[in-house]
Amino acid sequence: MEKKPKRRTRERILETSLRLFNEFGEPNVTTTVIADEMGISPGNLYYHFHSKDEIVNALFADFEHDIETLLGAAGRRTANVEDIWLFLHLLFEAIWRHRFLYRDLSDLLTRNRLLEVHIGRILEHKVKAAVAACEGLVENNEMRASPAEIQALANNMAALATCWLSFEYARNPRHYQEGEALSRAVYQVMAMLAPFLVGDARLLLERLSAEYLKK
Repeated sequence: MEKKPKRRTRERILETSLRLFNEFGEPNVTTTVIADEMGISPGNLYYHFHSKDEIVNALFADFEHDIETLLGAAGRRTANVEDIWLFLHLLFEAIWRHRFLYRDLSDLLTRNRLLEVHIGRILEHKVKAAVAACEGLVENNEMRASPAEIQALANNMAALATCWLSFEYARNPRHYQEGEALSRAVYQVMAMLAPFLVGDARLLLERLSAEYLKK
């Protein structure tokens, strides 16, 4: 019974930190700010996390679990255009929940060795998932692309998926809304596939895109 309140406090610290990091940027939020927002003493927070980096690492562990589970599932079966569209929505939703990691990526990587190593692995996994998706489309005669074109396309798709929300925020930080940002992100990544799609796959993408553009 004595341990339960401690566990709840730890969870509250992580929830509050994530909200503040996402809203104001991780570099602009101190442990003192987090404690004040929660109405607890800095010492109480220190009991659970000895530094802000420990909080960041705990939040990153949750993000990494979600994103790796998603990427792993994507590589286990052949996907069509509609599957890829849905997968990208799920991917960007996971990124949005921990968007501070992407918005403050350069700053975090320069001072956090754990993130430096693990983010690199996630990016490689994104590329591999994109390659697998493209190869599946080629095998199903829904796409025409050489191995070199697939590799370049996969790199570009992973890069856009990594940087798009930061681009959206920088373009209009005062009107940065989840639904619109996520839909545009999916549309932009899928648009990179369009020139390589053929037949019904191209028509399906055009239909999905038309439905998006109506919104």
